[in-house]
Amino acid sequence: TKFKMPANLKSLMEKQAVGPSTEILAESDFPEQSFKPKVQMPFKRVPGQNPRKVEVERRRRLYLTFDIAELLASKGIDSNQLMPRHYDPDNMPPIEETKDSVFPIYLPLKVFDNDEFDCRTPEEWISLGLEPGSSDRKPVPGKALLPTDDVLGHEDPKSQELIYKWINVGVLDYDKETDLYLVHKTDEKGLVRDEEGKPILNGGITPEG
Repeated sequence: TKFKMPANLKSLMEKQAVGPSTEILAESDFPEQSFKPKVQMPFKRVPGQNPRKVEVERRRRLYLTFDIAELLASKGIDSNQLMPRHYDPDNMPPIEETKDSVFPIYLPLKVFDNDEFDCRTPEEWISLGLEPGSSDRKPVPGKALLPTDDVLGHEDPKSQELIYKWINVGVLDYDKETDLYLVHKTDEKGLVRDEEGKPILNGGITPEG
């Protein structure tokens, strides 16, 4: 009987606690390599220089400490005002509240958008969702400035009633002609799932279309 395995061996192994571990136990719909920063270093280490893996891990932890909403707020930028709204002359705030700025924000964000120093092209970002040995492309983690109200946000993205916040999303696809990304909000567990609770793969394209 020493070599007879119990029928519920798998559940017993899952309950077994060996001790602290660095293994990522939380379920995720994002590939592991999609969180790794791009590092311009040779794979063969030069004497006196940090190994490539150490540098990648240091930058990954450094970038995790950054929050785009906090960085913008530290510069006095309200993220909710970055999105254009319908002009309403009847509800113009007094000059005392707008700090002498009578005119509404009118310059589009793309005027200031510069991709000359981007470390990856859009196609390279999307390709991070491909795992070795798999034909399915998973979402890539990111943050997007989206309305908190999904229904009104789709009906009227420029409504004065909308509140825009930086929200964790999964990047599903990229359209080269319009230069736009297709994103999907993550749920409470940080997963990118459809209405049936299944992971969204290959940009949401199914065999039916």
